[in-house]
Amino acid sequence: MEISAGIQASLSGRYASALFELASESKAIDSVEASLAKVREALSESDEFRRLTSSPLVSRDDATKAVVAAAEQMKLDATTKNFLGVLAQNRRLAQLPAIIRAYRQLAAAHRGETTADVISAHPLSDDQVDALKQQLRTRVGRDVNIDLSVDPSLLGGLIVKIGSQMIDSSIKTRLHTLAHAMKG
Repeated sequence: MEISAGIQASLSGRYASALFELASESKAIDSVEASLAKVREALSESDEFRRLTSSPLVSRDDATKAVVAAAEQMKLDATTKNFLGVLAQNRRLAQLPAIIRAYRQLAAAHRGETTADVISAHPLSDDQVDALKQQLRTRVGRDVNIDLSVDPSLLGGLIVKIGSQMIDSSIKTRLHTLAHAMKG
């Protein structure tokens, strides 16, 4: 895969590649991806879990115990649970968001999909997401997996990143461009 060489260049990419290899060998790519989605959700919704993963004050053993307990509570698959324990022992829990992103890219490439990072000013409805997927599929020529996030500072519009391409149709960028043109 051409995508894996770029991913492996970073620390988080190497961890994601190792997890992907383990998941591939045990034919659990989809279940690991589903478990990582739960972890990602926990990171965004729980301040306590986010602090656990990012605090250098938590000892290796305490972090390992806490993250394994959290994995059991979230009902994560065994591969992901063990992987979180390894990250805690290696003091790499802070890398989790980047590892999850890289793993999702590897899994999407494995399925023949492309991943698009989409930032919107407001949450998108299911119909809007489906329409966006269809438009991106037409533009890229293959299925597109969308990774959504919300940034209210955009005021309106979207920012779409697919690989090295970026499509910025946000109102914030348009206002900056207009202000720059008026100064000029």
